Amino acid sequence: MPKNRPQMLPWVIEQKTPEEIAKMRAAGRVAREVLDIAGRMVQPGVTTDEIDAVVHEETLKRGAYPSPLNYHGFPKSCCTSVNEVICHGIPDDRKLEEGDIINVDITCYLDGYHGDCSEMFVAGEADEAGRKLLQTTYDCWVKAMNFVKPGNDYKDIGTIIEDHIVPEGFSTVKKFCGHGIGSVFHTNPNIFHYRNTEPNGQMAPGHTFTIEPMICEGTAQCLSWPDDWTATTTDGKRSAQFEHTLLVTPDGVEALTGKIETSPVQWWEKESEVHKGVWLGTTPAAIQKMEELKESAAA
Repeated sequence: MPKNRPQMLPWVIEQKTPEEIAKMRAAGRVAREVLDIAGRMVQPGVTTDEIDAVVHEETLKRGAYPSPLNYHGFPKSCCTSVNEVICHGIPDDRKLEEGDIINVDITCYLDGYHGDCSEMFVAGEADEAGRKLLQTTYDCWVKAMNFVKPGNDYKDIGTIIEDHIVPEGFSTVKKFCGHGIGSVFHTNPNIFHYRNTEPNGQMAPGHTFTIEPMICEGTAQCLSWPDDWTATTTDGKRSAQFEHTLLVTPDGVEALTGKIETSPVQWWEKESEVHKGVWLGTTPAAIQKMEELKESAAA
């Protein structure tokens, strides 16, 4: 294999075969299970190191490998980004405190493919400003995912996000983006979460990628820590993020890391004015599954 492969043009995007999609579904399912387990641990007094240890164990238990571990030197098995940390927070021995908001980012590598997802959790109860940040971030994310279908431009995802969050007084991070994913952790297309004119191609069946907006209470400017990973807001105000691995289908989009029967339903899902309840996609199969989850939750 040549050491210096030519960089792919930004609009050249791999279309997965049915066999590859099946493997990505399996990897996404593992990532979802592990994320749910990690989320249930979030409470005051728990350290992110403790969460990371369970993530590592549960990933291996499922025959997978935690993709972040040793990725360009990243030292842990997941990212835990608390309060003003935008992304790539390294788990450590600080205990979570009442009212902390935390993003747990899980990627699992199974049978040659990655499944990548993240979600917000609250240690205890969030304050009103925190609730508004979480609800707005979740809603702009769902709006952006609802836009996904064959023929739409990837660049327009950012406009949907920015148009939703700016009137609410929030800002969107420009330094980090969503990405294509498959047998490679990060590849085309780049998904920018702000208004842009980048020629990043059009959506087509078989494309797999993430949407993962990072929304901030104040400035979206980033401060990079000396550990070369942790990125925080420069003003110390909080940031929130959600992420799914998505599959473009002939009739819409499906979340390959979507919630399952045992997944907890968060208050921002219940209270959303964009989509009430768990979001799994826009295809007939996804809509049917969402109805089944609603019925099982009501039973």
